[in-house]
Amino acid sequence: MNKILALAGSNSSNSINKSLLDFVVSQIPNAEIDTLNLRAYDLPIYSFDLEKESGIPSQVVEMYEIIKAYDSLIIAVNEHNWSISAFFKNILDWLSRHNAKFLEGKKLFILSTSPGRGGASFANEYAVKMLPKFGAEVISHFALASFNHS
Repeated sequence: MNKILALAGSNSSNSINKSLLDFVVSQIPNAEIDTLNLRAYDLPIYSFDLEKESGIPSQVVEMYEIIKAYDSLIIAVNEHNWSISAFFKNILDWLSRHNAKFLEGKKLFILSTSPGRGGASFANEYAVKMLPKFGAEVISHFALASFNHS
């Protein structure tokens, strides 16, 4: 059975992208899906000097080992100033320093939403183009516009 890991790239306690992720996960029948709460990882902002001085934080290694155990990932990305959030980018920076191909062989479904008409599509497209550089294959992506509007 395909093991799926779901995660949201937002550090907001009331993230609409996390809400979208939870909804999508609830709609997938007969699948083994676990959620990784990135907010549980308190990582410093990446810098080469910090890495040289202190090495890779143990939380990064832990996160890498969790990701490695799954076949596929569903990733909800939020948008800050037409890109992914600094929070999520920082996590990707640390993971890629631990292993440049930390998503090797993983299949990805990328989601995003926003209150406006764009649906965080800039962040979505950024993730679609960037994440394969870490070894992933983006199978599909979806941006939901006007979250909270009926």
